[in-house]
Amino acid sequence: MTSQSDIRAAELREPIDVVTYLFTRLKQLGIDSVHGVPGDFNLVALDYLEPCGLKWVGNANELNAGYAADGYARVKGISAVITTFGVGELSLPNAIAGAYAEFVPVVHIVGTPSTLSQANGMLLHHTLGNGNFQVFADIASRLAVDVAKLNNPRDIPSQIDQALRICYLQSRPVYITLPTDMVTKKVEGERLKTKLDLSPYKNDPEKEDYVVDVVLKYLTQAKNPVILVDSCAIRHRVLEETHEFIEKSGLPVFVAPMGKGAVDETMPTFGGIYAGAGSNPGVQERVEGSDLLLTIGSVKSDFNTAGFTYRTSQLKTIDFHSTYIRVRYSEYPGVGMKGVLRKLIDRLPKLNIEPGPTPPQNLIPKEEDASDPTVTHGWFWPRMGQWLQEGDIVLTETGTSNYGIFNTRFPKNVTNISQILWGSIGYATGSCQGVALAAREIGGKHRTILFTGDGSFQLTAQELSTMIRHKLNPIIFIVCNDGYTIERFIHGMDASYNDIQNWRYRDLPAAFGAKEGTYKTYQVKTKDEVNALFQDENFSKAPYLQLVELHMPKKDAPAALKLTAEASARNNAKS
Repeated sequence: MTSQSDIRAAELREPIDVVTYLFTRLKQLGIDSVHGVPGDFNLVALDYLEPCGLKWVGNANELNAGYAADGYARVKGISAVITTFGVGELSLPNAIAGAYAEFVPVVHIVGTPSTLSQANGMLLHHTLGNGNFQVFADIASRLAVDVAKLNNPRDIPSQIDQALRICYLQSRPVYITLPTDMVTKKVEGERLKTKLDLSPYKNDPEKEDYVVDVVLKYLTQAKNPVILVDSCAIRHRVLEETHEFIEKSGLPVFVAPMGKGAVDETMPTFGGIYAGAGSNPGVQERVEGSDLLLTIGSVKSDFNTAGFTYRTSQLKTIDFHSTYIRVRYSEYPGVGMKGVLRKLIDRLPKLNIEPGPTPPQNLIPKEEDASDPTVTHGWFWPRMGQWLQEGDIVLTETGTSNYGIFNTRFPKNVTNISQILWGSIGYATGSCQGVALAAREIGGKHRTILFTGDGSFQLTAQELSTMIRHKLNPIIFIVCNDGYTIERFIHGMDASYNDIQNWRYRDLPAAFGAKEGTYKTYQVKTKDEVNALFQDENFSKAPYLQLVELHMPKKDAPAALKLTAEASARNNAKS
């Protein structure tokens, strides 16, 4: 009996359609679902998704599709989104810029007019009417590490392979144009039998050994060194090496806000979040008092440092990055952290470490007037941490949620997804759809839990419809506090431009077509109601979508947000 793989191997011996080649490569990279919005210049290509083993998501709009693809890639390692020329692709750059800034590998495929139409400068719809068909690709090139225009079948397989490899290895978006007349052009199928080489770039061995010697020199001399892990340790796939280094060295370890979830927070050496003056209790003193700080994948942006309130010296710092290592003020370009960390682990001697002060391990809800039932940020986030379970994926939105999560201690194997550097409000709701879909595809027990503000939710609320259509079952908390709280603390506390129209959020699943029995909604306004919700096993384990209106005071915010907002306001005033 002939197997499916035998049939597929026989097919690959013959020339295949360009789009089959492209979609097969996506499937080989581990992409199972493709986000996007249909348009007349990509419709024929979309017919090939299912035969290539890919599922079409179909988002409410292109911006949401981009956010969803970003979230999907953060869980599965890479993603793809398809739009149409001009009107479709131009709704995507905000999401793609966020992926670029935060090192998320997204493959953006654009269905374009035929090569003949472009060559003749025809006056087509979705164009600027000036015969320039390259303007959108020129825009995209600023937000991509590779642009592949699939115009010549002879070159197309190598163009596709190069773009996908660069996307994966550099962990940033790429842009691929697929003209309508190229979709069914024939290319060599045999090439698909050879998987893409996704092995990371290798350091020069002599340079790598030298850098390892330099790092070991300072590390073995240090009396109370500490480790700080940040987001690029996740994005550049060095978490395995990072964890081994932490365990073998026995050093105290902290995470930056963007690195939340990168380290097992149940380890005895885990100390909490370091964000300068916005750090967990006792952390700032411990990190800034060390005589050697080893940062892994550090991103020293304003929101990630609580308004640039780090007080660390480069003379006492070793920075590990994907393309270079910096030891004090000496930089070693072309020597990436993956190889250096591996050799450090192999060659690390037992370190003579002087115990320093240990930051408090437990983050507990703030003691507040027991007679006050109001749910505040100081009380809620530590309490929420007690409800989380191993394997949860927690999304937090730009604003109160991103800063509130500082005060939540994670169980083992909990992932935090946020967009602290790019900081586009509305990101987390769109991303939640991609994350929930990816979590289902990888299997296992993963609750997808979204925390977003009411103002942020209103920007991308349509994606709730996509979650319903695909029977994704996240738990969604909408923090109802009457508007853009993070903006209020930066400027305009009582300004009308920071206000929003209040919605009946609990009615939205039904309005978006969710059938009775496939969802449940809640409204919580007091501490007792929050506690009752977290103690409800049906809520914690329910196999359907749940939406919670979580009411908090209009002018309340996590302390770290207030600090960062004040610093941002000062910086804006200076500039």
